[in-house]
Amino acid sequence: MVQEGLFGNDHAPRTGHRGSGLFEVGEQAPLAARMRPRTLDEVVGQEHVLGPGKPLRRLVEGSGAASVILYGPPGTGKTTIASLIAKTTGQNFVGLSALSSGVKELREVIAQARRDLARGEKTVLFIDEVHRFSKTQQDALLAAVENRTVLLVAATTENPSFSVVAPLLSRSLLLQLHSLEADDIAQVLDRAMADERGVGGGKTLTADARDQLVLLAGGDARRALTYLEAAAEAVEDGAEITIETVRENVNRAVVRYDRDGDQHYDVVSAFIKSIRGSDVDAALHYLARMIEAGEDPRFIARRLVIHASEDVGMADPTALQTATAAAYAVQFIGMPEARLNLAQATIHLATAPKSNAVYRAIGKAQADVAKGKAGPVPPHLRDGHYEGAKKMGNAVGYLYPHDDPRGVVEQRYIPEGLDDAVYYEPSEHGAEKRIADYIGRLRRMVRGE
Repeated sequence: MVQEGLFGNDHAPRTGHRGSGLFEVGEQAPLAARMRPRTLDEVVGQEHVLGPGKPLRRLVEGSGAASVILYGPPGTGKTTIASLIAKTTGQNFVGLSALSSGVKELREVIAQARRDLARGEKTVLFIDEVHRFSKTQQDALLAAVENRTVLLVAATTENPSFSVVAPLLSRSLLLQLHSLEADDIAQVLDRAMADERGVGGGKTLTADARDQLVLLAGGDARRALTYLEAAAEAVEDGAEITIETVRENVNRAVVRYDRDGDQHYDVVSAFIKSIRGSDVDAALHYLARMIEAGEDPRFIARRLVIHASEDVGMADPTALQTATAAAYAVQFIGMPEARLNLAQATIHLATAPKSNAVYRAIGKAQADVAKGKAGPVPPHLRDGHYEGAKKMGNAVGYLYPHDDPRGVVEQRYIPEGLDDAVYYEPSEHGAEKRIADYIGRLRRMVRGE
């Protein structure tokens, strides 16, 4: 449904609303809502998209016409920028949340925008968490965005390349916002202490408390203000907010990790790359971040099983056994105890010798098949267990390797046209060094070279 208070109290009920009053907040609103920038001059950071002459700045100043998708972590200014665009662009503003709006509501907004446009009134449509819109919902936007029935401002914490349909991406400016720098967060805190909309009561913030809040914020302005408000409420008017006050009122920093968003992919990527790079401490750090964030342990286990073959492979064949056992333990035991099994598998894989020979081998084999190098199965290898098979020459002349004292016989296994194919090339790492010593001899025996 259309959202009221979308840029005010984030926890307030949201109902239909159109117009400029959308951004008004009361004295009882959270500090983060009260301190939302009212002008471009109050926005900190994001110079790469808000600098002079940049498309987003032109849009905020009312001279731009392109729809925009704002992509970035929480607390980096996506909603603030949307509010500024709404104040300077068009006469109507409509906010939708992808969590509660369907195609019906979307079509109603577009139909009203079309009627307003006929009267010369423009409509700015803000969609929060657009990545949660289904493909059908996103497709319903296309015509309205293309013919500029609405000026779309969409916000997402998830990489749009994975979550927004290509036609909508191609019709919009895609602008990535970055986590705020420490100096930016410090500026936000200082303004909240000094501004009449802010803390008030003559309270002061000590330098070490300020530094601690900057650290805890992790580049998220909203989080910084939320923590500051919690600490400020704990002291009397005219008192100091000390680092002890902060520590007592902010139990711990919330891990910067969105299980359903782009942070999800970033942390998992760092986890796998740390294992691949044999940095066991980094791997355990990212594992801990996923566990603390409530990641599905089955997802972590699946990544470990894949990694065991992709990046360790035959250099340590027991790695796959460990990863598979950890996956079973996750199902059998569950969390929180299964974190030990995940940690053991992570340590095993991170410290194991590495080889991507298995990954490369199947990749090269598939590439040949994709190129059409897939000749008929040699007759002597075909199934001969049905009536009439031998009359067709199937299984005739097959040599049983166990009849030879060496356990290996000279025999064609690979189809015609692939005589020179070499897919598996073992590394010199771990157990693969031993394989590398005799695989050439095996190939020569089998192929009669």
